[in-house]
Amino acid sequence: MPADPVVATSKLLSYVLRHRPDSIGLALDAHGWTGVDALLERLAAAGHAVDRALLERVVADNDKQRFAFNDDRTCIRASQGHSIQVDLALVQAEPPQVLYHGTASRFLKSILAEGLRASGRHHVHLSADIDTARRVGARHGFPAILRVDTGRMRADGLAFYRSDNGVWLTEAVLPRYLEVMSGM
Repeated sequence: MPADPVVATSKLLSYVLRHRPDSIGLALDAHGWTGVDALLERLAAAGHAVDRALLERVVADNDKQRFAFNDDRTCIRASQGHSIQVDLALVQAEPPQVLYHGTASRFLKSILAEGLRASGRHHVHLSADIDTARRVGARHGFPAILRVDTGRMRADGLAFYRSDNGVWLTEAVLPRYLEVMSGM
């Protein structure tokens, strides 16, 4: 059965726009943006036939809103999750008292010992709801959900940001702010 073109294109765009724009000879500006026409041309030159209609579907239908167009839809970027240096111009925001992090259960021991780290990305990603955290954790194996005491973190002076697609971001989460949710 052939791969779903929307899913395959989303994975390709995640790779190119978050980690390796150079893999197709593409350049991003300081804020992670690139021209839509340039992206489509470089993808085609690299053997990936993506037209404007498919790109529009990928951006519109992505359940996590991983990608965003600028106001006039001439540029595109990944909303967060970069391993390359970009300035997303994030503004500090006041998070809810509790956020969640989904992971694979096999990582719990090390996370509870060391906390959550960005691991090659700019930020740790946190979810506002348990269902989203569960879906994230399930991508990596049997899911485990961590409750993050963001109220205590803020009281201790730690910063939070909210990306355009609603993902909460912070630099790290120490073990003292984490609790494994039971009954998941």
